[in-house]
Amino acid sequence: MNARLAKLLLLISLCTPRLFAQDNLPAGLFEGYNGEWRHVSEQLIALAEATPQEKFTWRPAAGVRSTSEVYMHIAYANFLLLSQTGPKMPEDFKREMLTSVTTKADVISWLKRSLEVVKAAHQAETPQDFERKVTVFGRSATVDGVFLRIIVHDNEHMGQLIAYARMTGVKPPWADK
Repeated sequence: MNARLAKLLLLISLCTPRLFAQDNLPAGLFEGYNGEWRHVSEQLIALAEATPQEKFTWRPAAGVRSTSEVYMHIAYANFLLLSQTGPKMPEDFKREMLTSVTTKADVISWLKRSLEVVKAAHQAETPQDFERKVTVFGRSATVDGVFLRIIVHDNEHMGQLIAYARMTGVKPPWADK
């Protein structure tokens, strides 16, 4: 390698932020499904806990889900999608709760419960179970595909909740880490 190229590479390496440094990565990233599930679960709970009670009924516009409704939608979808793989929906979770449960403590309780149920169900599956075919909303899928949809769905709404938080002056707890 010539000296000029070596200097350029050294300059680039010194000026490049340590984005991928091991000590800067949040727990769970690049650790497969279970690690990614832990990551999104921890962030959802941390953001909900950082949000003041009065912000749980805030909505960005009429006809758009409020903060509590987004969290309850996540919980409901976790239970509903998981039920397509075998476990039953909780008998005490009624669809009307998507809009009627608005207190921070109740919302967080349902969110945590749904996240734990998905985690436990995923950990109980065998490699053969993940390949099992199921029908989800009239479409053929694998159990693995359903779990993938759950984690993608939760991350999608995490982005929405971060935007809600920022719009209401709530800083995500991990923002400076």
